[in-house]
Amino acid sequence: MKILALSLLAGIASATGFAPLGLWPVTLAAFALLLHLVWSAPRLRTALARGYWFGVGHFALGLNWIATAFTFQSEMPVWLGWIAVVLLAFYIAVYPAMAAGLAWRWGRGDRTATVLIFAAGWIVTEWLRATMFTGFAWNPLGVSLLDTGVAAAARWTGTYGLSGLTALLAGAAWLLIVKQRRAGLAIFAGLALVFVAAQLGSGPPAGARPVPVRIVQPNIGQQDKWKPGFERRNFERLARLSAIDGTGPRLLLWPEAAVTRPLQDQRRYGFAQADAAVVRESVGAILAPRDLLLTGGITYRSADGADVTSATNSIFAMNAAGRILGRFDKAHLVPYGEYLPMRPILSAIGLSRLSPGDIDFDSGPGPQTLTLPVAGKVGFQLCYEIIFSGQVVDRANRPGFIFNPSNDAWFGAWGPPQHLAQARLRALEEGLPVLRATPTGISAIIDADGRILRQIGWNVAGVIDAPLPAPKSPTAFARFGNILPFALALLLAAAAVAVRRRER
Repeated sequence: MKILALSLLAGIASATGFAPLGLWPVTLAAFALLLHLVWSAPRLRTALARGYWFGVGHFALGLNWIATAFTFQSEMPVWLGWIAVVLLAFYIAVYPAMAAGLAWRWGRGDRTATVLIFAAGWIVTEWLRATMFTGFAWNPLGVSLLDTGVAAAARWTGTYGLSGLTALLAGAAWLLIVKQRRAGLAIFAGLALVFVAAQLGSGPPAGARPVPVRIVQPNIGQQDKWKPGFERRNFERLARLSAIDGTGPRLLLWPEAAVTRPLQDQRRYGFAQADAAVVRESVGAILAPRDLLLTGGITYRSADGADVTSATNSIFAMNAAGRILGRFDKAHLVPYGEYLPMRPILSAIGLSRLSPGDIDFDSGPGPQTLTLPVAGKVGFQLCYEIIFSGQVVDRANRPGFIFNPSNDAWFGAWGPPQHLAQARLRALEEGLPVLRATPTGISAIIDADGRILRQIGWNVAGVIDAPLPAPKSPTAFARFGNILPFALALLLAAAAVAVRRRER
């Protein structure tokens, strides 16, 4: 039990490497300790248990922001949020346990092979975590090293490969600690070559015409967003911050669900169509004649033309005439936030979605690129979608940048900086700028190297006025996607086999 408690504490410590704390050396030390605990396990079941309890601690602390979301749903008690965090941690801790079990089973008898198999296993299991049962890709291990220069390797390996290299880095440190200097130094030398090559392999941005961008962060909290009577006040705040300061053209960016009344309505009733038209005209009136607005909004859908049966969480491209020039519908929906799984059962026992409303959202077709005036080719990822590595860009029609409106007002102090860090990792691995607009922060302009050029902090109102950054040539990951991290996992596994054969 003492060893399992130590595994749990090591997992908790490992989560401090993520935003907002950024204590990445602690994360590496915690993973080095995990490798030692796995190596010293007397049997497979023990190794799995140590990896599992490490995962419970790792995710319970790192995902504490989820509990905050429950404070905005009056029908659910606040304490249920903390139970949800722990239950989620109990589930996704299975994936670190799998990596630990693989390392013990196939690396047994050789510390170097254990490190190599663990890193390969972490790549595969982290991908599984992002894929199984709709996936939950939040806080991949590699994002903890985002500001160290090491993250440049994501251009070649993608996020899951970067996480494997991070595990490998912790393993090299463990090998040095246990007097396996030759192997530890060899791994460090190989990693250094990869990281230096990744830094040098970044080309200059492609030429692009300057586009003036204004990102609006109105600082509208979730507690006020849907209150009766607050809609007009919130819209006036958006309008004030979007005030025309020239003849344009500008690219104006608003957050997710900035417009809370439907911009499109499939019901056949005249009042429904007229109301949507009034909303579009009100939005268009804010714009200068040549401006383009990209804003989060919703549509109402109707299977029979009479009743609202579903909705979409969407991004609308609109001009000053209030005309919709294009629309992107969110594809990767959030369970319990945008739809209620097993609705007949859960609604019968009194559970509901965390966001207001009784209807579920429909999912869109996935990554799309729209060619729009002012902006050119634009890719879209709505809120949570940006965390899924390899699933954010239409590779057949590469955009010039990604627009990522979000509503992080649900997620307390830890969620917004973690979300921002993952958006930066998408920019780095795809070689594309990412522009984020959120109601309460953190809104930002991120260049194609994942660097923050401008940002608005958490819980403040403001705007960002800046030129649109240029994209870079497609990275290796942008060309080949998640084939590359799997190739890295196979390479590490092959190296482990070679090491074991040499020792024999």
